Amino acid sequence: MPQSLSVRENVTVGILALQGAFAEHQVMLQKLSLKRRVVIVLIRLPEDLEKCDALIIPGGESTTIALLARLAGLLEPLREFLKTKPVWGTCAGAILLARAVQGAKKGGQELLGGVSVAVERNGFGSQVESFEAPLEVEGLRESNRPFHGIFIRAPVVISLNPTPTDPPIQIISRISTSLLPADQTSVPHDEDDTDPRDPRTIVALRQGLHLLTTFHPELTKDDRFHEYFIRECVLPTLSRAPSPA
Repeated sequence: MPQSLSVRENVTVGILALQGAFAEHQVMLQKLSLKRRVVIVLIRLPEDLEKCDALIIPGGESTTIALLARLAGLLEPLREFLKTKPVWGTCAGAILLARAVQGAKKGGQELLGGVSVAVERNGFGSQVESFEAPLEVEGLRESNRPFHGIFIRAPVVISLNPTPTDPPIQIISRISTSLLPADQTSVPHDEDDTDPRDPRTIVALRQGLHLLTTFHPELTKDDRFHEYFIRECVLPTLSRAPSPA
C-alpha cells in the first residue's frame, strides 16, 4: 500500500503537553475503538503541530499553559493551527480558546481566541467548590445516557459574541441554574431549569471546527466525548472521505 494512502487511514491528534491533564486525554484517546487508528502526538514544540489533524488543549492552569506556550514559541503556531484545524479545549483549554476572559490573574491572560465567547476564569469558585453533575449532551453516542461532568475550578461562559462572519455557535450541553455560583444573580427561569436565556448554564458548545467544554471529560472513564470530537469535529475535515467511526 502506498505510504500516502496508509497515512490517510490514521487520524493524528495532538495534545498540548506543557502542563495539566494531558496524560489523561492520552489515555482516553488510546481507549477509542474506531475504524481509523488514532495516532497521538504530545505537543511541546512548534514542529510537533505540523504532524497533526487536530488538537486537544487540556485542563490545568490556563495562565501557566499560556506562559509555557509562549516560552516554547507555540502561541502564534497555535493561533495559526486553529484557523484551519479542529481544536478542543477542556476547562483551562476552554479559557484559552475564548476571545475574552474575566477574572484573569494580575498581568492579564494570553488567549488563542478561536471561539466567539467570553468566559470567567474560576467562575464556579475555588477548588473546594468543585462539583460533579450528570449532563445531557446532544450528539453523544448513547445520548440518552447522562455524561458525568467533573467541574474543578471551572470557567463560566458569560456571553456569546459571534460576529456576522463567524460560524454559528451550537450549544450541546447545559447545567441547571441551581448549580450556578451562589454569589451571581440568576436570570429568572420558568419550568426549564437549564435556562436558554442564561449563557452561564452552557458547559459544552461547538463553533465551526472547535469544541469547548468547561468541565473535564478526561477525568472520567467515559470515552464518549473523545469519540464525539473525532467523529464530529475531526473526520469531516480530512481531505479524504472518512470511513464511519
